[in-house]
Amino acid sequence: MTTETTAQDPTQHLDLAASGTPHLRTVTARAKNPALLVPGGVKALAELGKLAHGQGVSAATLELVHLRVSQINGCGWCIEYGMRQARKAGESDDRLASVAAWRESPYLSEAECAAIELAEAMTRLADSSEGVPDAVWDRAAEHWDEQALAALVLHIGVTNLYNRLNVTTRQVPGTW
Repeated sequence: MTTETTAQDPTQHLDLAASGTPHLRTVTARAKNPALLVPGGVKALAELGKLAHGQGVSAATLELVHLRVSQINGCGWCIEYGMRQARKAGESDDRLASVAAWRESPYLSEAECAAIELAEAMTRLADSSEGVPDAVWDRAAEHWDEQALAALVLHIGVTNLYNRLNVTTRQVPGTW
Protein backbone atom coordinates (compact mmCIF):
# COMPACT_ATOMS: atom_id res chain seq x y z
CA MET A 1 0.00 0.00 0.00
CA THR A 2 1.34 3.43 -0.95
CA THR A 3 0.70 6.47 1.18
CA GLU A 4 1.72 10.10 0.83
CA THR A 5 1.78 12.80 3.47
CA THR A 6 0.26 16.13 2.51
CA ALA A 7 2.24 19.33 2.94
CA GLN A 8 -0.61 21.04 4.80
CA ASP A 9 -1.46 18.29 7.28
CA PRO A 10 1.33 15.77 7.95
CA THR A 11 -1.06 13.51 9.81
CA GLN A 12 -3.39 13.14 6.83
CA HIS A 13 -2.53 10.22 4.54
CA LEU A 14 -3.82 9.45 1.09
CA ASP A 15 -4.08 5.81 0.13
CA LEU A 16 -3.10 5.91 -3.54
CA ALA A 17 -3.67 2.20 -4.05
CA ALA A 18 -7.26 2.45 -2.85
CA SER A 19 -8.22 5.77 -4.43
CA GLY A 20 -6.26 5.56 -7.68
CA THR A 21 -5.95 9.35 -7.51
CA PRO A 22 -2.49 10.90 -7.36
CA HIS A 23 -1.83 13.38 -4.61
CA LEU A 24 -1.13 16.95 -5.70
CA ARG A 25 1.29 18.45 -3.20
CA THR A 26 0.51 21.95 -2.05
CA VAL A 27 3.49 24.31 -2.11
CA THR A 28 3.45 27.39 0.08
CA ALA A 29 5.87 30.19 -0.65
CA ARG A 30 8.32 31.05 2.15
CA ALA A 31 8.59 34.65 1.02
CA LYS A 32 8.02 36.83 -1.99
CA ASN A 33 10.59 36.45 -4.70
CA PRO A 34 13.59 38.59 -3.63
CA ALA A 35 13.53 40.36 -7.00
CA LEU A 36 10.10 41.71 -6.03
CA LEU A 37 11.28 42.93 -2.64
CA VAL A 38 14.54 44.62 -3.65
CA PRO A 39 13.85 47.90 -5.45
CA GLY A 40 14.70 47.60 -9.13
CA GLY A 41 15.24 43.84 -8.87
CA VAL A 42 12.55 42.72 -11.29
CA LYS A 43 13.53 45.31 -13.88
CA ALA A 44 17.23 44.42 -13.63
CA LEU A 45 16.59 40.69 -13.95
CA ALA A 46 14.19 41.20 -16.85
CA GLU A 47 16.77 43.31 -18.70
CA LEU A 48 19.50 40.76 -17.99
CA GLY A 49 17.24 37.99 -19.28
CA LYS A 50 16.65 39.84 -22.57
CA LEU A 51 20.35 40.16 -23.38
CA ALA A 52 20.74 36.62 -24.72
CA HIS A 53 17.99 37.02 -27.31
CA GLY A 54 18.91 38.02 -30.84
CA GLN A 55 22.56 37.07 -30.42
CA GLY A 56 22.69 34.06 -32.73
CA VAL A 57 20.97 31.38 -30.63
CA SER A 58 17.38 30.65 -31.62
CA ALA A 59 14.59 31.43 -29.19
CA ALA A 60 13.61 27.74 -29.36
CA THR A 61 17.06 26.65 -28.22
CA LEU A 62 17.00 29.18 -25.37
CA GLU A 63 13.60 27.82 -24.26
CA LEU A 64 14.87 24.23 -24.30
CA VAL A 65 17.97 25.19 -22.32
CA HIS A 66 15.83 27.07 -19.79
CA LEU A 67 13.65 24.00 -19.36
CA ARG A 68 16.58 21.60 -18.84
CA VAL A 69 18.35 23.85 -16.31
CA SER A 70 15.09 24.25 -14.41
CA GLN A 71 14.53 20.47 -14.42
CA ILE A 72 18.00 19.88 -12.97
CA ASN A 73 17.48 22.50 -10.27
CA GLY A 74 13.96 21.29 -9.45
CA CYS A 75 12.39 24.71 -10.00
CA GLY A 76 8.71 23.95 -10.46
CA TRP A 77 7.88 27.61 -11.04
CA CYS A 78 10.43 27.93 -13.85
CA ILE A 79 9.47 24.60 -15.41
CA GLU A 80 5.79 25.56 -15.53
CA TYR A 81 6.57 29.05 -16.81
CA GLY A 82 9.09 27.74 -19.34
CA MET A 83 6.67 25.13 -20.68
CA ARG A 84 3.97 27.78 -21.07
CA GLN A 85 6.35 30.17 -22.88
CA ALA A 86 7.74 27.43 -25.11
CA ARG A 87 4.24 26.31 -26.14
CA LYS A 88 3.28 29.92 -26.91
CA ALA A 89 6.37 30.08 -29.12
CA GLY A 90 5.19 26.99 -31.01
CA GLU A 91 7.22 24.22 -29.36
CA SER A 92 5.63 20.78 -29.63
CA ASP A 93 4.87 18.60 -26.65
CA ASP A 94 7.13 15.90 -28.13
CA ARG A 95 10.13 18.23 -28.18
CA LEU A 96 9.41 19.57 -24.71
CA ALA A 97 8.92 16.12 -23.22
CA SER A 98 12.17 14.91 -24.76
CA VAL A 99 14.35 17.54 -23.04
CA ALA A 100 14.78 15.44 -19.89
CA ALA A 101 16.15 12.56 -22.01
CA TRP A 102 17.77 14.72 -24.69
CA ARG A 103 20.57 12.25 -25.44
CA GLU A 104 18.02 9.78 -26.85
CA SER A 105 15.67 12.31 -28.43
CA PRO A 106 14.94 12.13 -32.15
CA TYR A 107 13.23 15.54 -31.90
CA LEU A 108 16.26 17.71 -31.10
CA SER A 109 19.02 18.88 -33.40
CA GLU A 110 22.73 18.36 -32.75
CA ALA A 111 23.04 22.08 -31.98
CA GLU A 112 20.20 21.94 -29.44
CA CYS A 113 21.75 18.88 -27.81
CA ALA A 114 25.11 20.65 -27.56
CA ALA A 115 23.40 23.64 -25.92
CA ILE A 116 21.60 21.40 -23.44
CA GLU A 117 24.83 19.55 -22.68
CA LEU A 118 26.56 22.88 -21.99
CA ALA A 119 23.63 23.90 -19.79
CA GLU A 120 23.93 20.70 -17.78
CA ALA A 121 27.67 21.15 -17.29
CA MET A 122 27.28 24.79 -16.24
CA THR A 123 24.46 23.92 -13.84
CA ARG A 124 26.38 21.04 -12.28
CA LEU A 125 29.81 22.69 -12.00
CA ALA A 126 30.81 20.65 -8.96
CA ASP A 127 30.25 17.36 -10.80
CA SER A 128 33.43 17.70 -12.86
CA SER A 129 36.95 18.55 -11.78
CA GLU A 130 37.09 20.73 -14.93
CA GLY A 131 33.88 22.62 -14.19
CA VAL A 132 32.75 22.68 -17.81
CA PRO A 133 34.84 20.05 -19.65
CA ASP A 134 36.64 21.14 -22.82
CA ALA A 135 34.81 18.47 -24.84
CA VAL A 136 31.43 19.95 -23.84
CA TRP A 137 32.56 23.48 -24.72
CA ASP A 138 34.04 22.31 -28.01
CA ARG A 139 30.77 20.60 -29.05
CA ALA A 140 28.87 23.83 -28.40
CA ALA A 141 31.52 25.85 -30.25
CA GLU A 142 30.95 23.66 -33.33
CA HIS A 143 27.50 25.24 -33.64
CA TRP A 144 27.89 28.84 -32.46
CA ASP A 145 30.37 31.67 -32.80
CA GLU A 146 31.80 33.54 -29.82
CA GLN A 147 28.90 36.04 -29.64
CA ALA A 148 26.26 33.30 -29.65
CA LEU A 149 28.21 31.25 -27.10
CA ALA A 150 28.40 34.29 -24.84
CA ALA A 151 24.63 34.70 -25.12
CA LEU A 152 24.07 31.02 -24.40
CA VAL A 153 26.33 31.12 -21.33
CA LEU A 154 24.59 34.26 -20.09
CA HIS A 155 21.15 32.68 -20.60
CA ILE A 156 22.16 29.55 -18.69
CA GLY A 157 23.55 31.66 -15.86
CA VAL A 158 20.41 33.81 -15.66
CA THR A 159 18.20 30.72 -15.64
CA ASN A 160 20.25 29.28 -12.77
CA LEU A 161 19.83 32.58 -10.90
CA TYR A 162 16.05 32.54 -11.35
CA ASN A 163 15.96 28.87 -10.27
CA ARG A 164 17.91 29.62 -7.11
CA LEU A 165 15.68 32.55 -6.16
CA ASN A 166 12.48 30.59 -6.79
CA VAL A 167 13.55 27.31 -5.19
CA THR A 168 14.97 29.01 -2.10
CA THR A 169 11.79 31.00 -1.49
CA ARG A 170 9.51 28.17 -2.72
CA GLN A 171 7.68 30.13 -5.38
CA VAL A 172 4.43 28.44 -6.30
CA PRO A 173 4.24 27.15 -9.88
CA GLY A 174 1.56 28.87 -11.92
CA THR A 175 1.63 32.11 -9.92
CA TRP A 176 2.88 35.34 -11.43
